[in-house]
Amino acid sequence: MLDFWHFWRTVRHEWPAVGDQDDHDGEVRTTGADRSALNRAYYRRFAGVPAHAVRAAAHRWYDAHRRRPDAFVVGGLQAVRWHRCRGHEVVLVSGSLRLVVERVAEDLGATQVCCTEQVVSADGVLTGEVDRPMIGRAKADAVAAVLAERGVPAAQCFAYGDHDSDLDMLRSVGNPVVVGGTPALRQEAERCGWPVLSPRTGPLGALADRRIPAGVNG
Repeated sequence: MLDFWHFWRTVRHEWPAVGDQDDHDGEVRTTGADRSALNRAYYRRFAGVPAHAVRAAAHRWYDAHRRRPDAFVVGGLQAVRWHRCRGHEVVLVSGSLRLVVERVAEDLGATQVCCTEQVVSADGVLTGEVDRPMIGRAKADAVAAVLAERGVPAAQCFAYGDHDSDLDMLRSVGNPVVVGGTPALRQEAERCGWPVLSPRTGPLGALADRRIPAGVNG
């Protein structure tokens, strides 16, 4: 999200309706409040921006980002491939904006996206508000709703998370996996006996790697 914000600041002047907007002091806060509040604050920065402008910028940003050596956690990509090879449905649950996550979903073969939904006015302008930040408990609720809709027991579901705010989601399924993770999350994984994937990163091409990350091939 921060990478996209920095990219957006460099290209937003390409849209006349956006170029003269206040820059909101430029930088995005990443500390000093709970993650849900930070998520809302991030999206308020897009208030008054035409949704089509953010969509175009998001697609341009992701097209470049996906080729970067730090774009994805390789173990996560391998896990996605492992699940897809076994016919498992892949659902992305993310606090990021749909305009980016939908492109990631296409690349990974995910069939559904649960993410923070920006509110768009009748004339196609972002209001700066969101329906509900897809953070913390919201992720667990989204997973529960998907499982209920599919009739799949939570005990059969895998979930992958890399931040403390993913704990509710990880605890809600039978097969939680930590991807890299914060020190606190790795400590919880050790306490609970959850697998922890290496934080090694790579570009989208790593999805073709046929190796299976340890802890996923159960």
